[in-house]
Amino acid sequence: MLAAMKRTAWNELTANASPSELAWMNGYLEGLLAATQQVQPEHNIPAAVPSKLSILFGTETGNAKSLATKLAATARKAGHIVKLTALDQYRLTDLQQESRLIVVISTQGDGEPPAQARAFYDHIHDTNTNLPGLQYAVLGLGDSAYPLFCQTGIDVDRQLERAGGQRLAPLQLCDTDYETTATTWFATTLQQLRQQQPQPVTLAANTTGHNKAIHSGRVRSHINLNDTGSAKETYHIELEAAGVYYEPGDALGIVPANPGALVTGIIDLLGLQPDTRITYKGQDSTLYELLHRKLNITYLPGRVVRGYAALSKQEIPEIKIGLAHLLQIYPLPPGTPPEAVIGLLEPVAPRLYSISSAPAAHEGTIHLTVSKDRFQLNGQEQYGLCSGYLSGLNEGDELSFYVHPNKAFRLPETDRDIIMIGPGTGIAPFRSFLAQREASGGNGRNWLFFGDQHFNTDFLYQSEIQSWHETGLLNRVNVAFSRDQEHKIYVQDKMREHAAALYQWLEEGASLYICGAKAPMSVDVEQTLLQIIAAQGGHTDAAAEAYLEQLKVTSRYHKDVY
Repeated sequence: MLAAMKRTAWNELTANASPSELAWMNGYLEGLLAATQQVQPEHNIPAAVPSKLSILFGTETGNAKSLATKLAATARKAGHIVKLTALDQYRLTDLQQESRLIVVISTQGDGEPPAQARAFYDHIHDTNTNLPGLQYAVLGLGDSAYPLFCQTGIDVDRQLERAGGQRLAPLQLCDTDYETTATTWFATTLQQLRQQQPQPVTLAANTTGHNKAIHSGRVRSHINLNDTGSAKETYHIELEAAGVYYEPGDALGIVPANPGALVTGIIDLLGLQPDTRITYKGQDSTLYELLHRKLNITYLPGRVVRGYAALSKQEIPEIKIGLAHLLQIYPLPPGTPPEAVIGLLEPVAPRLYSISSAPAAHEGTIHLTVSKDRFQLNGQEQYGLCSGYLSGLNEGDELSFYVHPNKAFRLPETDRDIIMIGPGTGIAPFRSFLAQREASGGNGRNWLFFGDQHFNTDFLYQSEIQSWHETGLLNRVNVAFSRDQEHKIYVQDKMREHAAALYQWLEEGASLYICGAKAPMSVDVEQTLLQIIAAQGGHTDAAAEAYLEQLKVTSRYHKDVY
């Protein structure tokens, strides 16, 4: 019980306090209570009082930002004073002054940090950066399907430790389904903060594991959607997938097999037999199986080429090259063990393809829309490894795959309007969206922008799109075929033609989706969108950017680009 004077003072203090102030008081009192219950004078452990906490995030797709924002809200409710900052807006000179730091960061591409985090990433790698007074914790976001899973998070954790920092909690690596893992980890981190007892921890390479279920399905249909005379090959592939769960917007992950002839040629260059037993990362396998289905032997990354150069004791320029050409042009010294070469190679990275079917409309099957990637290398036409593999399948072939959830590219409620911009194979998820909406009902309006090279040969899913328009599912359709006239016309030109209506749909609450090539398509489309918002809404450029940012914050602007 409180004495009368103390009770009066307490009542005056709490009577007009805000919820956040009350939360702060609650945390403060819990800290004082914990301190009185755990008196250890010989170790001089400070009382657990609410602390100042900086949360920094580095993101490419927005996941790290969204998660960091939620974590900041949780910390504030627990009574902590929180500063939330994007890494591209963080002053690096402030790092020396930080006492408690949480970093939420994603990994992009070939184990690289997001563009907005590059300056911070480089700064902590500087050997002159010393942070002896820092307590920190790192939460890495990534995709365990890729070899360098959460590499940026691992790098940041190591460098902060090298600079003298002490971990508040173990490094946490999160896969694509990160919400539960991240929330649990952060709750533990806050408890550690409250107790003020930082402990050294052991770096874990992957605390979440790889939980993706691998399915196998037979090819039911394999059709080239482009007509005779097209410069492209785009395949509609249907797979048997009874009992496989997915949602519109998700992708299929596929690990392609290397061509058998290429594998056999490499084995011959190594002077070995296909059934030679090789141990790779602790697992025993035949050499043929390793090179055919598990390891990347084409277009090797620079680090692999550098490793081969050291092994062969030769200078090799960093160019796009495969293992076969390396072995031919830069032979290995006699007696080089094959394990040394195989050990340099990395696992084949899965390729992701947007699912173009809908669970409600295509029960028991999954559809893909795959463009065969062509390019020139050393004067010869080459094909993308996975697209070449998929385009060469036949009906009846077996294919292994897994579902890659994409929670950032989901349909809104059925009564909400959507605007879909998807040239080329960017049409894939929108075919899924429209089929799902047709099967499930709802009165939300649908508007599609589609583009390709020629109307007669490259109008993917033409009959379906026309049918959806005729039946009223598609309220508006605008198509752009760039090479059917002297001046090229793209989807962004069609957006400008219908700028007033597009802006009106946004004002009325429509969600906007973009899918397809990252550059230049998505860049040009977003720039056009900003111009439309500025012109139609009477906004300045800065206000138009703020308008678009608000669409992102309210989950009404989504991109799935590659």
